[in-house]
Parts: sequence; structure tokens; C-alpha cells
Amino acid sequence: MSDSSRDTARGAGWGTPEPGDYRHLMPSRVEKLSWLDPRTLWPARNGVLASWFGDPTGRTRARWMEQRRSAGAPADAVVRRDDPDHFSFMVIGDTGEGDAPQYAVVPGFLKASRGSSFAVLASDVIYPVGSTDDYGTKFHGPYRDYPAPIYAIPGNHDWYEDLHGFMRVFCDAPPLAPETGQRRTLRARLRSLLWHTPRKADEQRLAEARTLRSAPAQQAVQPGPYWAVDAGPVRIIGIDTGLLGTIDAEQGRWLREVSAGDTPKILITGSPLYVDAEHHPCEIEGGGTVDDIVRDPAHHYVAAIGGDIHNYQRYPVQVGDRTLQYVVAGGGGAFMHATHTIPRVSVARVTEADFRCYPLRGDSLAFYSRLYGRRLRMRRFFTLTEEQAMAVMAERLGIPPTRSASAPVRVTRRTRLVASLLGAGGRPDRNSRFRLPVRKAYTQLFSPGSATYSPPFFKSFLRLDVTPSSVRLRCFAATGNREQEIDPPVEDEVVIPLP
Repeated sequence: MSDSSRDTARGAGWGTPEPGDYRHLMPSRVEKLSWLDPRTLWPARNGVLASWFGDPTGRTRARWMEQRRSAGAPADAVVRRDDPDHFSFMVIGDTGEGDAPQYAVVPGFLKASRGSSFAVLASDVIYPVGSTDDYGTKFHGPYRDYPAPIYAIPGNHDWYEDLHGFMRVFCDAPPLAPETGQRRTLRARLRSLLWHTPRKADEQRLAEARTLRSAPAQQAVQPGPYWAVDAGPVRIIGIDTGLLGTIDAEQGRWLREVSAGDTPKILITGSPLYVDAEHHPCEIEGGGTVDDIVRDPAHHYVAAIGGDIHNYQRYPVQVGDRTLQYVVAGGGGAFMHATHTIPRVSVARVTEADFRCYPLRGDSLAFYSRLYGRRLRMRRFFTLTEEQAMAVMAERLGIPPTRSASAPVRVTRRTRLVASLLGAGGRPDRNSRFRLPVRKAYTQLFSPGSATYSPPFFKSFLRLDVTPSSVRLRCFAATGNREQEIDPPVEDEVVIPLP
């Protein structure tokens, strides 16, 4: 097994390793997505409009589900498979920017997924707005050689065109008919004036894209944007958290119904419940939260895996006499959200010793120091070596360096200043009222500036091997380098006992 980033800097992808072969998978012309470009941001405005003028996704989702049930989809939205008691499935989140980082994941994903029964895409299948016309280069093309079915749950970006592309591809659903006879409030009328509406799909382009994943074994038609899959000894439940990271009352009732019973369950959600050392339980319209359902011992959940944040994190949370694994799995291809902004972990009795993330915080800081040194043309000042970044993060967090340095590293005033300017997290007892908003602003505003960069990419995906007694969860890394393509390193592993 190849070294991981916890073992060596080379295992993390640093140095001058041989580039990977992923580029031969890419189209001849790739449209580079920049999250600092107004032409990208303006079509993605619906999330802001929903927060200002009310969120219409619950009603739209209900109309989609009604259409699907009328077309013969199971009323309980459960897919019943015939997998044996021992099987495997893959999870990969936040994939579809359609550029080098997404395609760099594919070779390692295909190797690590051998023998798996199916895959799940967890959140934001297509960027920037979930357009039907983008599925060829951002879904069908990258995963054309994955031989098994792929299920998906939408993220907020898939909702920016009212889920039309997602429903067309994953549910084989025709467009929604225009809604008539509905009296609209003043807020709703104001919202509709600025709302980004779905563009008409290019039917020939979609038909050509579908041929890339046309083998019978690759086909799966799911009941809707939320669903449950009964596979072997477990039930996998995927929920749709829409534009604002919440679920509507109808989906909440369904979630409570499919969560009942003794079958062990794994939740897949577009909004992680623990992320960046904080708890986000996910509100349900009408009362309660998704995490209330997950924590209820009568429901027998063992893990909750969420996309949306573009890295890997794991929080083993003790609930009564059992441990629930809360996982962030959004490193499948989109720009990398920093991990160095995560403060020292102390949440729900999960400590820094229990917490795992990828990329390591030091690698994240070194990556961003190179990025902004290049962009601001201040390389000599901003750029930190991976060993300098690892050392300063260990100092700020008050922990030993995760990876041993080849020689002693001195933390200087410059490295401390660069770490502060780039939003590096620290100890909770040292976070002033000023520092916390600065870190949040950095995470939300400056992270998307990483749309253009070169290896190491620090991408990741999951494989879950299920038996009647346990689930073995492994996080694999993809750096864009040949070494990690040939033998994808395991960055984290945990065996979850089944009740």
C-alpha cells in the first residue's frame, strides 16, 4: 500500500512526482469555472433570493415527487436491491466542475471501486447551476467506465435550475408543467422577478451524453431527489436538503417513516451534520431536526455522510452506548475548501485526538499559501513549505505535528503572519470575537478562489464494505499524481459495528 499524507510529504503529493494519466480522459476543450467571475455567480443567485424572499424548493420538490409517483415510482421511495449480505458501495461528493481536479479522481476511483455494487453522488452533481447540458462533460463522461449504477442526491447547485437537469438524468422525469391557480404573496412575486429559471435542454447533446453510460448494468432510475436503498443488511437513506440546507415537512414525515425499524441505516445528505468543528443538525419544517432522527436509538443509524463542504472530515460522536460516525465527504472534484481554518476540535465530546480530516491542515495551509502567493504575486512572502505549514498549524492548535518533519522546523514571525492572514484555525480558548468572523469570512469568500491550480489536488472519495456485522469505511485520496493513481492511498479508515 502506498504512503498516505500522514506518512510522508511524497504521499501527500508534494515534490516533483510524475503527473497522472487522467488528462487523456478529459474532453479536448474544458471550460474553466471561476467562482470569482460574475458570469458564474449571477446564474447561481437563487440561493440568495430564497434566503431573502422565502424558499420555494419544498413546494417544487413536492411537485416533482407527485409527478414521479404518478409515473409509477414506489410510493415509499424505496429502491429494493438484491445485493448479498457482503457487498461494497462508493460515495463521492461535490463532483461536477468538469475540469482537471474532477477527472484526476477518476483513475483512483475506478481502481478502488472494483467489485462495488453501486455508487452514490452526495451533493452538487453539476456546477454551477445543475444545467442539463452540462451532464455530458461533468457526469456521463467522467464516470463512463464505472460499470455499476450511480444514485445521487442533489446539492444546492443542482437546485439553481429547479432540479430539472437532475430529475431528467437520475429519475428519467419530463419537465414540470407550469404551476397554475396558485396565489402568490408579494415576496414570492418579488422573488420570481429575479429567479434564474431552467434553460431549455439540448436534446441531441443529452442523447449523446447518455450513450457514455448506456450499458444495462449501469442503469438506475431512482424514485426522486430523496430515496432509500435497501442493500444487503443495511438501508441507505438519501435526503435532499435543497437550497438552504433544510428539509420540508413532507420529506421530514417520509424520513421518520423510512428510519423506523431494526435495519442498520446510513444517512447520505447534502448538508453535513458535523462540519468544521460545529454541529449543524439540519432543521425540518414544522419542528425537529434530521439529527434528532439519526440519534434516536430506535432508528439504528450508524453513520451520517454529507457533501457540500469540499474536503473530508470525520467526527466519531458518542450517543448513549454507541458511536455514530459523522462524515464530510465533499472532496470529489470541486475546488478544495480549506481544512486549516478548522479550529482545534472540541464538539459533542469529540476531541482533536478523535477527529480526522483530509487534506491535513498543514497541507491545506501550504496549498493556499502557494495559491495566494502566485495570485498576489507575492510568492516569497506568502509561500510556505509543507513542513513550515505543518509546524505552524501544530503550534496554533497546540498539538504534535501530524507528519514528522525531515529536520527541525523553526516557526518564524513570517509563517505565523501568513497563517493568520490565510485564516488558520487555533485553540478555542484563544479565539477572540474578532478572529472567529475572520475565519468564517475566509472560508466562505476566499476559498472559491482556488478554481485554478495544479497537483496535488487533495481530492477524496469513500468506499464502504458492508458485512452482516460491520461496515468498513475508507477514505481514499486522489492528488493528480501518477503514484496515487496506481495505488490510491487510504487517508482514513474506521470499522463501524452494526447493531
